Amino acid sequence: MLIVKNITKKYGKNVAVDNLSFAVADGEIFGLLGENGAGKTTTFRIIMGLLEANAGEVTLDGKKIDYNETDHIGFVTEERSLLTKLSVQEQIEFYGTLKGLEKEEIDKRLDYWLDRFEISSYKTRKIKELSKGNQQKIQFISAIINEPKLLILDEPFTGLDPINVKLIKDAIYDLKKKGTSIIFSSHQMEYIEDFCEKLVLLVKGHAILEGKLSDIKSNYAKKNIMVKGSNIEIDAIKKIKGVISVTENQGEYCIKVEDKSIAPKIFNIVKKGDVTKYDVADASLNEIFIEAVGGIHE
Repeated sequence: MLIVKNITKKYGKNVAVDNLSFAVADGEIFGLLGENGAGKTTTFRIIMGLLEANAGEVTLDGKKIDYNETDHIGFVTEERSLLTKLSVQEQIEFYGTLKGLEKEEIDKRLDYWLDRFEISSYKTRKIKELSKGNQQKIQFISAIINEPKLLILDEPFTGLDPINVKLIKDAIYDLKKKGTSIIFSSHQMEYIEDFCEKLVLLVKGHAILEGKLSDIKSNYAKKNIMVKGSNIEIDAIKKIKGVISVTENQGEYCIKVEDKSIAPKIFNIVKKGDVTKYDVADASLNEIFIEAVGGIHE
């Protein structure tokens, strides 16, 4: 288990991380969200022992993270950190050796992952000769070649098409099943909703939203009512107090409301038409993120 307890990091008068705490259990995927400059990268560097916090502590399985413990951590950076003049095999052997692995074991694990990611023929190719998507696969392999206890994923799907996104997703789920603690960061909220059980939203280094994703969405007052059908009196719905907006996409209406108490009033109008769908849904994480961060900016 990773425990981040009351960490603070200052650069002069600038507070990059402000008394931040969270825990990531074994086999849990945790979301760390925030705009650029929110403090995510500083937090990652503190967790990996690359930066020292001004206050607080970080432990992995009860041990303070030092050079020995970093052998049990993997990190997929947003900016690729590959040595492009090396071959795939040379690159992974280099990273694996840094993590204390023997060459024979590194090559065995590499062959497994190259086969799984359908790029076995690229083993002796130079990194610079690969497409951006295949470079991202190699970046991922380099982060997990040590079978880490803790895996940090910062925008891991950059440059990947939907087929390759699925390959990486499946690999992440398998690591989760094996007990790896995973921190996931992305600006694409649909990935956060897919993966994360719990999350923290940072603004200027301070956690403004945290907890279980299901609770955050359930407790957020604003809801979306999805309606599909014909002869629906949309103009009447728009006049209801508490209706924020009504949009239509391919015959389906999305009615945003202030809270779920508005839903029965909308249903009383909708039921007069020929309705094929009526669903009161939680707001998306993207909507919650925009309102939470936008409110701070204001």
